[in-house]
Amino acid sequence: MNRATAKLLIERYFRQLTEGCGNGNCTNEFCASCCDFQPLDNNSAAAKALELFKINAKLCDYHPSITASADRRTQEGSKMSDKDPGFSKEDFSEVHHLTENTVCTILSFCEEEGDYSALVRVIGRVFSNAEALMKSFRKDESNSANNLESCKPADMKKNENQSERSSENTGASSAASLPGEALNEVFDACEVTVDIGAVRRVYDRLLSIDQLQVALVNALIYLTPNVELDLEYLDVYETNPDYLNIFIIVMENSNLHSPEYLEVALPQFCKAMSKLPVTALARLTKLWSKYDLPHIRRMMETFQQLITFTVVSNEYDGENLVNDDETVVAATHCLQVVFFASILGGDVDVEHNEEDEEDSDSDELTLHELLGEERLYKKGPRINPLEKELGVRPMDSIKPLIPFEDFINESLNDVIEMDKDFTFFKVNAETKFSFQTCPFILSVITKNQGLYYDNRIRMYSERRLTALFSMVQGQQPNPYLKLKVRRDHIIDDALVRLEMISMENPSDLKKQLYVEFEGEQGVDEGGVSKEFFQLVLEEIFNPDIGMFTYENDTKLFWFNSSSLETEAQYTLIGIVLGLAIYNNCILDVHFPMVVYRKLMGKKGTYLDLSDSHPVLYQSLKGVLEYMGNVEEDMMMTFQISHTDLFGNPVIHDLKEQGDQISVTKENRQEFVDLYADYILNKSVERQFKAFKKGFLMVTNESPLKYLFRPEEVELLICGSRKLDFEALEKTTEYDGGYSKDSQVIKDFWEVVHSFGEDQKKLFLQFTTGSDRAPVGGLGKLKMIIAKNGSDTDRLPTSHTCFNALLLPEYSSKEKLRERLLKAITYAKGFGML
Repeated sequence: MNRATAKLLIERYFRQLTEGCGNGNCTNEFCASCCDFQPLDNNSAAAKALELFKINAKLCDYHPSITASADRRTQEGSKMSDKDPGFSKEDFSEVHHLTENTVCTILSFCEEEGDYSALVRVIGRVFSNAEALMKSFRKDESNSANNLESCKPADMKKNENQSERSSENTGASSAASLPGEALNEVFDACEVTVDIGAVRRVYDRLLSIDQLQVALVNALIYLTPNVELDLEYLDVYETNPDYLNIFIIVMENSNLHSPEYLEVALPQFCKAMSKLPVTALARLTKLWSKYDLPHIRRMMETFQQLITFTVVSNEYDGENLVNDDETVVAATHCLQVVFFASILGGDVDVEHNEEDEEDSDSDELTLHELLGEERLYKKGPRINPLEKELGVRPMDSIKPLIPFEDFINESLNDVIEMDKDFTFFKVNAETKFSFQTCPFILSVITKNQGLYYDNRIRMYSERRLTALFSMVQGQQPNPYLKLKVRRDHIIDDALVRLEMISMENPSDLKKQLYVEFEGEQGVDEGGVSKEFFQLVLEEIFNPDIGMFTYENDTKLFWFNSSSLETEAQYTLIGIVLGLAIYNNCILDVHFPMVVYRKLMGKKGTYLDLSDSHPVLYQSLKGVLEYMGNVEEDMMMTFQISHTDLFGNPVIHDLKEQGDQISVTKENRQEFVDLYADYILNKSVERQFKAFKKGFLMVTNESPLKYLFRPEEVELLICGSRKLDFEALEKTTEYDGGYSKDSQVIKDFWEVVHSFGEDQKKLFLQFTTGSDRAPVGGLGKLKMIIAKNGSDTDRLPTSHTCFNALLLPEYSSKEKLRERLLKAITYAKGFGML
């Protein structure tokens, strides 16, 4: 506990001992408001407060003095009370928690008198007191949806009636528009005692009164520090789970995003909410997942606005990290609750999971452990505590309520120091906050930086271990994963070498890749590896080999269930994909999204067929939606047939004796699910298992599965298909005497922009070794154009390792175009310049 927190707690004990909590019925023996309490002088109270702090004694919630309140109101005058004894101001001092009826009564009185001061005092008193707010708006108290109708102005009633009629005419329905009882039934499964419908109706009226805005802000400022301390040090939620009501009620305030809350009130509230135990956050998540889209989006935007407001209001650098900003960290934790609520409230599949291959744990110490580096190389993905409590992962989401992209905060991503954040993520997770523990808020570009640091550190570590082993064994060190291959036998050479490495020393796959083509002089600084990946993929995906089938409509490849190739071939392509991610290379592969979902641990389902097998998907969809007699009209059974790549018929029973089981309206969903399971999982189980094994050989210790969703993994492997050459021009650097104003450079960009799509891909392939844009687009590609002599007939050349184009100063744009087109069209092979 820090000094400031301890000081605040001791002061609370001192006030409790000297002034009391203001509750005349208090039973706390350490409170001055208790009838059995013996008064203490200030010195004795200070000593006692320190003693109570040490033993973590009970702290009362603050109740303003009833007598003092009554005296003040009496002094203000009794003229109002004389008019209507039933609504005297003195009576409102007895209100220690709120119900919809109570608010209606006070509101009616205030409107009659034209003075809202009584309501301001009651709201301030209840909303600043944890116990009072926790007991407010209970379901078990007699509240009715009509309670506030009697105290609404006539024009408001008229507008709402028109709105209701409009809603009925359009057939609109949502949790927000349900009657009070029906609304509570929706939330009953979440086991909360708050009447949320009543809270929303009360807020609708309170927020329309300007005087109450200040009262709510001030009350929240007073309430939240005490709530934070209670949660952190007194375990109040474990004692009374209804403590969660405070957060439910406060978050129904639709004005939390307004400027008057952003400075102090909302940051303090987020800090308090972040102190809730995981079980409480899980309850809150389940409750919010039942909310309609406008409500849950409002909460998401509230926390996002606080993060953005805080980030743009401060300056961060290597010394003053955003990771140390308590407001940003707390708001990120709160946003995580909304993130999982969005997943739970959308379409989720928590059932179809691939079985993970468990690593056999050894009792022997690894070299990493002997060197004290085990924290950097923990095996297996991290587990988010809230994710574990809820039993759902982002990967399980089919379609969330709010798109994943809306949770990314660009302002935050701009100020994160990823090298420092990575250190916190891998080493100091217990003491420092890392935004990689909440990857939903990070862009793919930022997460890719974190992955890059992880991969590089592993490469350097393997290099160190190799040097250590070579010293001990007296051998020549081999710090790289070296592959020497022949162009004409690239698959055979790569397969033999990688298979040998995977069997003898799989950790060598974690070394930096170094490729050498036999008979060529190229030195691999990245470009030769890109060429190697391209040639391997061209060979493996060649339809003549028969490892994959090609869908003409989708232009995607799928595993050939009838392939005669060995599992080692599929393991190789898995290793290649893993090495591409590990060595930060982009591959030209064309897989449907279900492949990446399966790599991340999900099984293929019926919905995945829309991407991988669209014709089959439409046929099965037609079966599910058919309105007639399925059994008689379609005459299908649970036995299916299809042709393999060689045209041979393949018959398969989806169930035992499937040819004797007819597909009916009652079992058609089962038929569709079994059909999809066969096509996407069972029929290619041998091939995909070997493919995944190769992929995991390289990535099994990587945070890839924790940080990225399947669609993001595809982006890492394949890059972006969108080629924005305008962005590339803006970020290109010039060397050797060229500048953006040089005439040959102006001609060059005019020529490149005039290229068609295929020619632009050839240019990228020639210059960078890949025809895809990296993660983040071409604007993230640092291309260099260097002068390579005066006018000449020589072709342009490139260093693909460094994304460098060597361009002679051609005399005309026409000559530049002709030379450049010839270079990019016939480029192949490496040499020394």
